[in-house]
Amino acid sequence: MIVVTAPTGQIGSQLVRQLLDRGSRVRVIVRDVTRLDATVREQVEAIEGSHDDPTVLDRALPGADALFWLVPPNPQAPSAEEHYLTFARAGAAAIARHQVGHVVGVTSAGHGWSNPAGVLSAAFAMDAELAKSGAAYRALAMPFYMENLLGQLDAIRGQGTFSLTCAGNLPLATVATRDIAGAAADLLTDLSWTRQETLPLFGPDRLTPDDMAEVISQELGRPVTYRRTALEDFAAMLRSRGASDQAVKDLTEMFTAQDDGIYDVDWARAKPAPTDFRTWCRQVLAPAVNSRES
Repeated sequence: MIVVTAPTGQIGSQLVRQLLDRGSRVRVIVRDVTRLDATVREQVEAIEGSHDDPTVLDRALPGADALFWLVPPNPQAPSAEEHYLTFARAGAAAIARHQVGHVVGVTSAGHGWSNPAGVLSAAFAMDAELAKSGAAYRALAMPFYMENLLGQLDAIRGQGTFSLTCAGNLPLATVATRDIAGAAADLLTDLSWTRQETLPLFGPDRLTPDDMAEVISQELGRPVTYRRTALEDFAAMLRSRGASDQAVKDLTEMFTAQDDGIYDVDWARAKPAPTDFRTWCRQVLAPAVNSRES
């Protein structure tokens, strides 16, 4: 039995389908079971609730051979670190309590970074807590998700731009969520691995945001440019939307660390993911942009 947390998110939903396609028995922890696709709901055992709740974990983990662990984002949390650790402490205790042998978690690349990195540091703290469970643990360490660009569909379509806080002329490590799901599925369906290890997974490109804009332009058949957002302007935008001072700090520290090269060491040793940026643009971004226009 494989237990999957966050099964309706971008990674979890793809993982569940991949596991079912491989014939695995799957149990999911989901806040609202109606959010599961109807065909998936028929094939999985669903435990309703949140995986920061020990009583929910005690219903979900008995008999589990492996667990997929992902902490869902919560912009309203008092701090990113406390949010991640609240989940991780409950998870580590339950993993040990139910003697789950194997855990695969989604975390950030950049382990060993010595400076504050906001949300990324919170993910590292989560990994350390989960390691205390004693289970064999694989921390899938990810850079920037390509799917983050889907939040800018209106700007890409309407203004021909997309924006990040990083320098336009420096390579940005990226990965497609379907590749994260694929790597997790491989680990969860072959439990021959032991010990605890961090596994960086990066897309095969070394593109700068300016390069990414050129690829997007070619795949959409229209000009798209990259515009760098000053970190101060990004922080002001967050505050205008009601973000707390701590939330602003967590996010600005994360983007500062990305721009300062937090992913660079892992880039040298990361396993190359199969999906390159152009393929992702053709198969995911372009259809999403076109659907906004139809």
